[in-house]
Amino acid sequence: MRIDRADVVVTSPDRNFVTLRLETDEGHIGLGDATLNGRELAVVSYLRDHVVPLLLGRDAHNIEDTWQFLYRSAYWRRGPVTMAAIAAVDVALWDIKAKAAGMPLYQLLGGASRTGLLAYGHASGKSTEELFDSVRKHQAEGYKAIRIQTGVPGLKSIYGIASNATFEANKGSRYDHEPAQRGASPAEEDWDTRSYLRHVPTVFEAVRNEFGPELPLLHDGHHRMTPIQAAKLGKSLEPYDLFWLEDCTPAENPEALRLVRQHTTTPLAIGEIFNTVWDYQQIIREQLIDYVRSAVTHTGGITHLRKVLDYASQYQIKSGMHGPTDISPVGMAAAMHLGLSIHNFGIQEYMKHGAKTDQTFRQSFTWQDGMLHPGTQPGLGVELDIDEAGKYPYQQAYLPYNRLADGTVHDW
Repeated sequence: MRIDRADVVVTSPDRNFVTLRLETDEGHIGLGDATLNGRELAVVSYLRDHVVPLLLGRDAHNIEDTWQFLYRSAYWRRGPVTMAAIAAVDVALWDIKAKAAGMPLYQLLGGASRTGLLAYGHASGKSTEELFDSVRKHQAEGYKAIRIQTGVPGLKSIYGIASNATFEANKGSRYDHEPAQRGASPAEEDWDTRSYLRHVPTVFEAVRNEFGPELPLLHDGHHRMTPIQAAKLGKSLEPYDLFWLEDCTPAENPEALRLVRQHTTTPLAIGEIFNTVWDYQQIIREQLIDYVRSAVTHTGGITHLRKVLDYASQYQIKSGMHGPTDISPVGMAAAMHLGLSIHNFGIQEYMKHGAKTDQTFRQSFTWQDGMLHPGTQPGLGVELDIDEAGKYPYQQAYLPYNRLADGTVHDW
């Protein structure tokens, strides 16, 4: 079974998505997500100009060999652009193989290890009252675990607050509930770590008092703290029994997490911006984290992320795959199939896509009682409507960035 055609489809129904569509000489079609939020066209060029010419005529069954060929033959390895491109090829080939076998993909990965995937949603608010309303809304939608993001007094606009999300000019519709803003330049936000560290524990105290001890709560620090600041936050949040504290400090320096670990027992989730097992090698080996946060889309696909998670399982570290709406329905389906099959699944991030996205990507997954399931259709269970995708051309968009009060650019 040979790859007969390869197309890179760029569409922007509710936000920008990049999809690789492979077709074989036997008529099987496979899809792979190559979306890199705010840098989408870099991956488009990598695929169209460099990877697609190498795929035509290759045996679609040889997934591992194709992965190794694309990773090693380029000489320039790793990085988000390269690994997102490889991930798209990898997932599309798994989709094809499962369709050829007449099975949902998770069956080829060893079958189901559970009946469904516990997912968490994103509750947020500029005030405590707005936050409580958001938590209740997510509970009404079925979520059994909820991420808590809060406004900070004195700061105008910070990460993770839905009511602060930027709006499309002249349309008044939120950009798929994501902070990315369509336009020629990124939005500027403000930040003050000391104010944040004082405020966040009081918010979690209020949430626990309102919603009780059983609801799993998560929080994302979004790389904004130094190691000692992260340690302080983790320790101050211990009374509120977090499911995890995510990206508490920039993880490019893995040794920094040793200091955090020394001072808090709050579970740590790291890796949203990691791309390979080499990024994780030290922090898994030294057991400095509890959850792997990478997305299938950004970490070389199912083939590579499964190897990362197999390595993590030796140290009782679980999955917590990245899954907001900057992961397309194709990438989300891949995460669901992988999560259903592995033993060390932890939790799946899940934000609902907009209506135009759901019309463009037809999906078979189910959402019931706080649990996701990828469905039983052969392959990923996602079909791309090419005509619908063609209605929504690419629109330039950027994630925001931060400045401190004195004008210094800070981690966003």
